Amino acid sequence: MQIKHLLIKPQSVKKLLLVSFLLTALLPMLIVTVLAFYQARTVLREEITRDMQTRATAALSEIDNMMFERLQNVVSWSRLEIMHEVAIGDVDKRLSNFLSELQVSYRGVYQALYVVNNENIVIASSKPSEIGKSASTHVPWMQIRFANYPVLLAELTQRRLPIASDILDVNQRKIGTLWVLFDWKYIGSILNNTGNQGSAAALLDENATEFQELAQTQDWKKITAAHDISVRSIANNLATPPIFNWHVAITQYRSVVMAPVHRMGYIFIFLLIVTAILATILAAPLARSITKPLARLTDYANRFMRSSQGALPPADGPSEVRALSSAFGKMMEDLALSKENLTRAAKLAVAGEMAAAMSHEIRTPLGILRSSAQVLAREKNLSAEGLEVVVFITTETERLNKLVSTLVDSARPRQPEFAMHDIVGLLEHAVAMLRMQANKKDISLELAIKGLAEDAASNKLLVECDNEQITQVILNLLLNAIQVLPTGGKVVVSLSEAADSVTISVADNGSGISEAQKAQIFDPFFTQRPGGIGLGLAVSKQIVTAHFGSLTVEKSTLADTGADFRVKLPKRQLH
Repeated sequence: MQIKHLLIKPQSVKKLLLVSFLLTALLPMLIVTVLAFYQARTVLREEITRDMQTRATAALSEIDNMMFERLQNVVSWSRLEIMHEVAIGDVDKRLSNFLSELQVSYRGVYQALYVVNNENIVIASSKPSEIGKSASTHVPWMQIRFANYPVLLAELTQRRLPIASDILDVNQRKIGTLWVLFDWKYIGSILNNTGNQGSAAALLDENATEFQELAQTQDWKKITAAHDISVRSIANNLATPPIFNWHVAITQYRSVVMAPVHRMGYIFIFLLIVTAILATILAAPLARSITKPLARLTDYANRFMRSSQGALPPADGPSEVRALSSAFGKMMEDLALSKENLTRAAKLAVAGEMAAAMSHEIRTPLGILRSSAQVLAREKNLSAEGLEVVVFITTETERLNKLVSTLVDSARPRQPEFAMHDIVGLLEHAVAMLRMQANKKDISLELAIKGLAEDAASNKLLVECDNEQITQVILNLLLNAIQVLPTGGKVVVSLSEAADSVTISVADNGSGISEAQKAQIFDPFFTQRPGGIGLGLAVSKQIVTAHFGSLTVEKSTLADTGADFRVKLPKRQLH
């Protein structure tokens, strides 16, 4: 029996479906995904390496262009006619001014420009303080020919590259030398522009016995020592060979290079997880679509029986389950309404028992007290204080008699006697009855009747109702508003019409009703007014319900505060 019970459990069916689906669908997909990942990994790594090499080649090309311009400047300037001023010692300083202008116009590309004679004495310079001094001795590094003219490059010192070109007179005899000190930081800036996060670059000289690092970025040695991925620039396919046998190398941390590969791997893993989840969901769609809504209904029913609260779960699944959920929800709503009505009826029943017990026992002595007070009031020798006491006795006995009458009426309300009545006339009559009481407190009492579809010429609207009971409801609502409003308040009674119903609104601009009070406002013996007994709204709710209508309270439209009691009644009753 236990094995049979386990076999018919929904969880067992879901497990069998899941295992079979994973074996038939997920396993081949896993193999295909792994193969695709390794293929994409190889392609991506090659693409990253190619990108690094492209950046290195572009940097080398930019360095070659930079050096080409420098060599071209030195050769072309050394052939200018103004350079012949070295022969006469640049007596008018034309050559020095020219060199200064060149330095300024190139905005720091050259740290200094100067011309020396054959005795290595500075004849002209962009720095006037150097004129007349012996020039610094530069250690030759390499000598190349540029545009058929010899150019000397000295060794790098203090991050500057000295470049020299001879100055020849008209007889092609050397009369001096032009030196420019190229700021080597511009080569470093080119290398810095080639790198990104986790990479470094260097300019290498292959003419040396070992690769000499002519320039490098900050982390070059550190990344190179880690033996991570490195690439070198490749020679461009040019008709003329490059001037310098230099190369740009870029090295990068393997973790940075492979980061896109790792991200791709995480994506593949994520896709596998999503596929597994989808496989699990699809393995038991039928069982889940039936059992889950029923389980939610069961849980809702258990919570409803304990607290009578909570929203009805959404109706989904097959049409039969949705219909069951809808019927169940309607049943719960009817049950909650019945519970509310039973609670209200129980409270009114208590009032009825109290009224039945007090009706005879209280009214008889109240009658005697009132008669005695009336006899005392006719006494001629009664003092003023005595007359005042007699008035108090008469007033209080009448108030107690009304209280007993209210309790009796609330306990045994009569059934409504339906007939066609003009609801407009009913409202006008109710407002007229309480006009004087409102005027005493300087309260504005207005009646707003808009155009009506039925018998608009006479401004009438016929509704099948009990005239006395509906009048009692309107009077209760108006009296409550007048009693709670301060002096100078405002009450507006309005009437609106729908296709098969009418809505009566009694709105005020008082202090209003809080959300917590709305849940209790129609309960018997709940009141906000000092001296009230809390039966007016309960009786009104009972009367409106007997008319198959509704009595609700909303926020007033007259002001930010205030209450708006709305009575909705059907035009005609269903018999």
